[in-house]
Amino acid sequence: MNKQMLVTEINRLRKERNAVILAHYYQEADIQEIADFVGDSLELSKKAASTNADVIVFAGVHFMAETAKILNPGKTVLLPDMNAGCSLADGCLAEDFSKMKAEHPNHKVVTYINCSAEIKALSDIVCTSSNAKKIIESFPEEQPILFAPDRNLGKYLQKETNRNLLLWDGSCIVHEAFSLDKLITLYKQHPGAEIVAHPESESQILNVASYVGSTSGMLNYIRNSETKVFIVATEAGILHQLSKDVPGKTLIAAPVYDDNTCACSECAFMKLNTLEKLYRCLLNNSPEIRITDELRHKALIPIQRMLELS
Repeated sequence: MNKQMLVTEINRLRKERNAVILAHYYQEADIQEIADFVGDSLELSKKAASTNADVIVFAGVHFMAETAKILNPGKTVLLPDMNAGCSLADGCLAEDFSKMKAEHPNHKVVTYINCSAEIKALSDIVCTSSNAKKIIESFPEEQPILFAPDRNLGKYLQKETNRNLLLWDGSCIVHEAFSLDKLITLYKQHPGAEIVAHPESESQILNVASYVGSTSGMLNYIRNSETKVFIVATEAGILHQLSKDVPGKTLIAAPVYDDNTCACSECAFMKLNTLEKLYRCLLNNSPEIRITDELRHKALIPIQRMLELS
């Protein structure tokens, strides 16, 4: 089936099933183009919580679709490829995290949304990169905090909030791929450029950035800036939406370490979803995200706390 036929069939099935397609900015361009809504983790969580659709097709990774199911137990939530995981979520297992939490009983637990439902259920509140600073600052200064699973985001939050957070040792393989030496070389070729970076990146990348923020934060910054050239240190999928929003500006993906890969950083998990798989999941009503009621209720509490603060 060619691309146009896939698009036609997806649109037909979407209408028949009263389905909404939510896509993260890191999805391939064809999926972003057909989605009802494209956003970052916080925006997608809010959209999932408010949709009237009977079926949610979440073009993202597993923890995102799982969050949508937690917020919508009565709806069918589909993920085009069930293998679309996340290095952060996969690197923080509930059994191991439970032990760390038990060793620090006086700590409040703040977890980045890039984690499993089991980790969310062990949390006091969830955050995204958009609202993490606000959520950390919602606790009294004297309150010790355990932050998981991203150590780079945690280090950034320590600097921004002047809090001494206890950090789980996890990271995003996409955002740790950027090469500072190559970034500096690229900047010298474009001396008038501004570097914008996601806080999941390592500190040496954040230190040279003009702006550090969430995916949506970077989008808004670039849209509103007078600067004409930007080097963007996050997953390269963001450039699709940006190129449409700011056609008069030059957007350059930040370079990565490995000379044997593409020049930009791409999330292999995000790219597992394709237009063909999106069509088939709507056609077959599968793969479907399922979660037990007990786990859902436990994981829902910290998510709701986040949404109330956001």
